[in-house]
Amino acid sequence: MLRDTWAEISLSRIRENMLNIRRSLPGTVKLMAVVKANGYGHGDIESAMAAMRAGADYLAVAYLEEAIRLRDAGVKLPILVLTPIGPELVQLALRHNLSLTVTSAKWFSEMRDFKPCPAGKLRVHVKMDTGLGRIGIRTKQEWDELVPWLQNEDVDVDGFYTHFATAGQEDTRFLEQQTARFLDMKEWARASGLVIRHYHCAGSVAALRFPHLAMDMVRIGAAMYGFYPAKLACPVKLEPALSLHSRLIQVKKLAAGEYLGYDNSYRAEEEEWIGTVPIGYADGWAQRMQGTDVLIGGHRAPIVGKICMDQLMIKLPAPYAEGTPVTLIGAQGGQRITFAELAAHIGSVAQEVSTSLGTRVARTYKDIEEVRTRWDKTTWPDDISQAVI
Repeated sequence: MLRDTWAEISLSRIRENMLNIRRSLPGTVKLMAVVKANGYGHGDIESAMAAMRAGADYLAVAYLEEAIRLRDAGVKLPILVLTPIGPELVQLALRHNLSLTVTSAKWFSEMRDFKPCPAGKLRVHVKMDTGLGRIGIRTKQEWDELVPWLQNEDVDVDGFYTHFATAGQEDTRFLEQQTARFLDMKEWARASGLVIRHYHCAGSVAALRFPHLAMDMVRIGAAMYGFYPAKLACPVKLEPALSLHSRLIQVKKLAAGEYLGYDNSYRAEEEEWIGTVPIGYADGWAQRMQGTDVLIGGHRAPIVGKICMDQLMIKLPAPYAEGTPVTLIGAQGGQRITFAELAAHIGSVAQEVSTSLGTRVARTYKDIEEVRTRWDKTTWPDDISQAVI
């Protein structure tokens, strides 16, 4: 590494999280591992490999370029692109054997300019909007307009799905409304005569809280990386897979009354030792993190002053040598800083913290050599199930 700031990721923990989730579900339910946003900040290719070692049946990403990156790395599992792509990109998706999310007849109509029948089988999952209000079909009329396109001989309707808006809330009434709406929509699908292999509605929290909603497949994203709503009791063991570390690059003593930081954002009330850490908001440690702690020498140390683009300052409990390790996420001694703690501070969720970590933060993997050896793309098994450990 060329820089004293890095994220350490345990692929074994990702694998164990997925195995624990699988054990909690009916054996017939398939697992779709969500590795979008660079594997929630953990590394997309590496996370995909760990998930496959746990027996994942599918992968999912947000965007076409993320799926192509996985294919270029040798990943052969089915991949669902969760965000609709431009119709003009359909041939690119076909070349990479990808499943596409579709939400309208208009998309199919425009797509036909770029894919004449029957040039290649187009695999799709139809997204239904049951209340999240993001993307998807909402009305029976929209569905009826789409069905004739889905009936074309070169279209394979692999899935039919929705996403819950409040799965992590204690109040389940809206989730129950969405479930009822989706069950109604499933009847539309069945009445159409289409052969649909996978109905799925449950993401991480819904799959673990409400196993009866697993249907044919569940989409596991946040839980795969050890994230679960802090206010809910998690029914399976999940361990965070990522910790974040740096080192002191300078230590100084401030006299009482001295300022530090942009806009004189911190004033020492007494003689204080201050350490500078080489991570800032350009790395994803946003100014909203001001007021949180880091760990040094097994003790908590608060971030003081405004977080800068490339560095931040901490109030040290004692004078420490330059080069002393600093932990921003994870454990030191008997102390621990968790994703849940940081998410609560910024009023968000753990995955916002992990996905915010930028490319300047090096990712190191505890067991990457084992993964590279077993999953070298030149020796990838034809049947991935033969290689599940």
